[in-house]
Amino acid sequence: MEIKKGIAVSPGISIAKAVVVDSEDYRIPRRTVTPSRRIIEIQRLRNAFKEAINELTGQDAFQNEMAQKNVKDIFAVHLRFLRDRSLRKKITDIIQSESVTAEYAVSTTLRDIAAHFSKVSDTYISERAADIYDIERRLLKHLLGRTRENIDHLTDEVVIVARELSPTQTAGFNKDFVKGLATDAGGRTSHSAIVARSLGIPAVVALEDLTETVRGGDIVIVDGNRGIVIVNPDHETIAQYRDYSQEFLKLEHRLDGLREKPAVTRDGVRIKLLGNIEFPDEAEIVLEKGGDGIGLYRTEFLYLNSPTEPTEEDHYKAYAETVSVFKHRPIVIRTLDLGADKYTQSKRFAPEPNPFLGLRSIRFCLQNLEMFKIQLRAILRASVLGEVKIMFPLITNIQELMQAKMILRDVMEDLDEESIKYNRDLPIGIMVETPSAALTAASLARDVDFFSIGTNDLTQYTLAVDRGNELVSTLYSSVDPAVLRLIRTVIQDANKARIDISVCGEMASDPESVMLLLGMGVRTLSLASPMLPEIKQIIRSVTIEECNTLARKVLTLNSERQISSYLRDAARKILPEAF
Repeated sequence: MEIKKGIAVSPGISIAKAVVVDSEDYRIPRRTVTPSRRIIEIQRLRNAFKEAINELTGQDAFQNEMAQKNVKDIFAVHLRFLRDRSLRKKITDIIQSESVTAEYAVSTTLRDIAAHFSKVSDTYISERAADIYDIERRLLKHLLGRTRENIDHLTDEVVIVARELSPTQTAGFNKDFVKGLATDAGGRTSHSAIVARSLGIPAVVALEDLTETVRGGDIVIVDGNRGIVIVNPDHETIAQYRDYSQEFLKLEHRLDGLREKPAVTRDGVRIKLLGNIEFPDEAEIVLEKGGDGIGLYRTEFLYLNSPTEPTEEDHYKAYAETVSVFKHRPIVIRTLDLGADKYTQSKRFAPEPNPFLGLRSIRFCLQNLEMFKIQLRAILRASVLGEVKIMFPLITNIQELMQAKMILRDVMEDLDEESIKYNRDLPIGIMVETPSAALTAASLARDVDFFSIGTNDLTQYTLAVDRGNELVSTLYSSVDPAVLRLIRTVIQDANKARIDISVCGEMASDPESVMLLLGMGVRTLSLASPMLPEIKQIIRSVTIEECNTLARKVLTLNSERQISSYLRDAARKILPEAF
């Protein structure tokens, strides 16, 4: 039995056999070989090229006459590179001259080529860098003999173990069979963690070397409450965790009884609790858990879960389906937040040196106007069906906001010309998730109807900590004094401007942070639907005066450790069984 400690990111307990999923991004160390083995490495290289070519030419999409032309063109480009003798010779020469493994020679050569391509100003050439990275992965797969275990047709309950998971992979898991997630990398607010929470799958991340310990078929316990993963537990431990799981389920069922009760503090202050969703069918879950509407509809999964870009009609149907669940309740649709670790298929990118500081979110939309306008048209069309609001993400300055609003007005004019109905008074808001937006909130408030504080990115950018990097995960905290001061500034500026203010980041799902947010003046929270009952219970157990007193105390503390300890003690007194 081996116990691993990581970061709990999605509550619950799961006990099942492990399925180990390889990462697509192989990290190849430099390994030398004896001179006598160089000929073997060169033969391995030839075989890998041959197998990669056979694999590509055998692809259905390549052979199918009905396949999209752009897909076939991509495969054709890959084949040209794989059949290029000069490329193969270059890799072979490195094996000969440096006595290194075939995989190291492949990785070094192709990444050098990709880096060169990405620096070329010509867009067509620079975008070929992504093809080179794809070719590298394909060759390494054949050289290393690593294959991704097939998780598309599971018939048994499993725990997925991986180096890291993309949000797209996580969103594609079948909840009926995938009962837990455990990854070496990641943080509490990495996108895959957010998706796991929204799906209600227990998850632990930042386990560092779990994939080196677990083998497929091992029994694994994922404790998403305490951040513990146990590999091959003994019978006594399994029995203890089954009892613990039953107790946790009883708590969940008891809290679910709050569905019809309002989120009102003991002194009568009503708090609006909204849900965060990725897909239209999650709207029903928010309703089942007692949510008052949707405070954050993340729309990029319309792109990430499809091999082709969604049409205007695809967007409209998704929004209309969600609105039909909450006809007379608010639905805040966030425009595309592509980039960083979420990319669309037809817009092929070379990896950026600093993707979270690069072309993402509203920046991406403002440089891809056709795609942006398709989404805006669909949101406007859906706005007549219910209480729809639109929200622009990652606004960093007034110019970006003005540009986004101008494009929205252009789309409105187009709809007017086509006599298509929409809500002319559609509320417009922004996510405040950068220090620059927080510090200029007073100016931004003049041109919007509401703010929603995205604490995940606000924390990341304020503390200069990659929220998905397990190596610095201990430095990431939304209750750091610097982050709290920015949050307080935004709340004060929103109140002065008399616009609505909410928190939609993962801080709103954290039982330890609820009293603090209420004490700082927040009256609307948007959170992962599985956490709605627990947060509602805390709200119904406190008074605003108690929250105000707590907030005043917290804002005098100088360290994140002091604040976290103080908040944890306060929350435990209110809902001890959740801890």
